[in-house]
Amino acid sequence: MRVEKTKENLQRCLCMSCPSYTMGCKLKAMPENMVKMFEDFDKLDHFECMFCAFDKSHCIEQDRGCICAKCQNYKDYNLNHEDYCIKTGGI
Repeated sequence: MRVEKTKENLQRCLCMSCPSYTMGCKLKAMPENMVKMFEDFDKLDHFECMFCAFDKSHCIEQDRGCICAKCQNYKDYNLNHEDYCIKTGGI
């Protein structure tokens, strides 16, 4: 089950604090993410965050310590995979 694409779920998302999400990736994604925040969020195909709701990252390439299981969205949606950032649907 994928997480609903809502701004409320985005606020609970831990992806930005994940060790796999490097500062370089965050800086690279920031301008596009800021623009997309003003769009119809549930209709977006990609957002460089909340990878359990969208698809894998276009920047993250290596697992440096997954924290998915600590996320409230993970718990509320009964997710059972990890590394949603490097493989759509997780591993």
